[in-house]
Amino acid sequence: MMMDDRRIRHIAIVGGGTAGWLAAAVLARSLPGVGCRITVVESPDIAPVGVGEATIPPIIDLLRLLGINQDDFVRHTGATYKLGIRFTDWSRIGSSYWHPFGTFGTVINLRPFHHAWQRAKQEGRAPDFMDFSLCAALAQAGRFRFQDPAAPGPVAGLRHALHFDASLVAKYFSRYAGVLGVVHLERRVVDATLRDSGLIEALVFEDGSRLEADLFIDCSGFRGILIDQVLRTRFVSWGDYLPCDRAIAAPTGAATAAQGRPPFTEARAGAAGWQWRIPLQHRMGNGYVYSSAHASDESAWRDFHAALDGEPLTEPRVLRFVAGRRELFWNRNCVALGLASGFLEPLESTSIHLVMSGVYKLLEHFPDRSFATANIDSYNAELCVEMEAIRDFLILHYAGTGRDDSAFWRYCAHMPLPASLAARIELYRQTGRVRGKSGELFSDLSWFYVFDGLGIEPLAYDPLIDVVPKGAFSEILAALGRDTRAAVAGAPTHESVLAALTRDAGAGAGAVAARGR
Repeated sequence: MMMDDRRIRHIAIVGGGTAGWLAAAVLARSLPGVGCRITVVESPDIAPVGVGEATIPPIIDLLRLLGINQDDFVRHTGATYKLGIRFTDWSRIGSSYWHPFGTFGTVINLRPFHHAWQRAKQEGRAPDFMDFSLCAALAQAGRFRFQDPAAPGPVAGLRHALHFDASLVAKYFSRYAGVLGVVHLERRVVDATLRDSGLIEALVFEDGSRLEADLFIDCSGFRGILIDQVLRTRFVSWGDYLPCDRAIAAPTGAATAAQGRPPFTEARAGAAGWQWRIPLQHRMGNGYVYSSAHASDESAWRDFHAALDGEPLTEPRVLRFVAGRRELFWNRNCVALGLASGFLEPLESTSIHLVMSGVYKLLEHFPDRSFATANIDSYNAELCVEMEAIRDFLILHYAGTGRDDSAFWRYCAHMPLPASLAARIELYRQTGRVRGKSGELFSDLSWFYVFDGLGIEPLAYDPLIDVVPKGAFSEILAALGRDTRAAVAGAPTHESVLAALTRDAGAGAGAVAARGR
């Protein structure tokens, strides 16, 4: 006797933007030949939020997965290259530190290099951070080069990400998804009907028409049309830990060739939050994330405007949010992605990554129409662990501050911490170790950059580093510095790399076959 065919036959994605079209592209690429239709329903009168214009290296892996030529993508999305983030005024006014991509130094006696960094400092040396991070050294010099796995020295350890125009990225992925057969409907969703089982049956549009599907993906942003308004999924607030709840965003003109577009994101701490600067080919992205409990909208606007290089090209947008997540990312037959699933401020450029992660994990847990509870529970548990680990990493940027010049920073220095973060901080203070869990987005190296950048000094480092004699240790440090400086000196400027790339318009957007980088 044949078993019932319970395969998912139709996926409806509510909301376009970067989240909706990225999800559509990945699903269409990953589910060919299984008889599953994909429809993106996008309201014609709602503009995307567009704050997630900076990314982290997994975006490059996404392009490879989709078979998208990176050069073509950069040309068509106004993108520039990113080697890390420079944090200014976070531990104290006038200070700065880097969270770069790529490797840091080299493994010594099977120990991570940040323990060698601590040994050097405790021995009274004055190690130069730029000697050991090629990404940071290139970024500071305004230079850029791609990773070469076959090259000797630090070039093999380079990694990069992208800055891009989120609206252009959404259009790029929409064209890509269209080539793979994804249907695009311009409709305004006003409601949804439920089956007797409680599963969503169909979307209801403004004109009264309906669209039935088996699996629904909510990419409708903060509105959460399905996950919130229809399924009433509870929101878990993290506002006590991450008090910023407002953002002002506006573009200004692009940097001139003489000024150069830096290959990094700038995150500058202010009196009640922090400001971002994201260089694109055609404009500069600017924003101020702040706490409304510690600054009025008027004072935040003044601080934001004072930091701009030039007048805004558009009317600044004011966003209101609460840091936190849905209690369930996947509820019944609805999966929430992007802002519909929760919000973490873009301090470490994780917004688009969380969309990617949600889609990848959906493929790993891809359901049939029985929607097994254990499968959904597993998905939710994995996303919860990932998002809470990122939450803790963001909190550290605030909790580790040495600033006490405003009520905001005094609050951050003394606010309650999640037990998971408090344990990480204590382990680092005592031993210099960060024991991350397998699969976490931010490695022990990323945690080290923030600990060290904020001036949090450990009492000790891994004693196995001391196996290396002082003379050999000095030679290792000196050789690493020479190799890094030589790699920087031989690299072209970021501006020249962009100029060479954009001189040739290249292939059309959305090409499926991977070519070049």
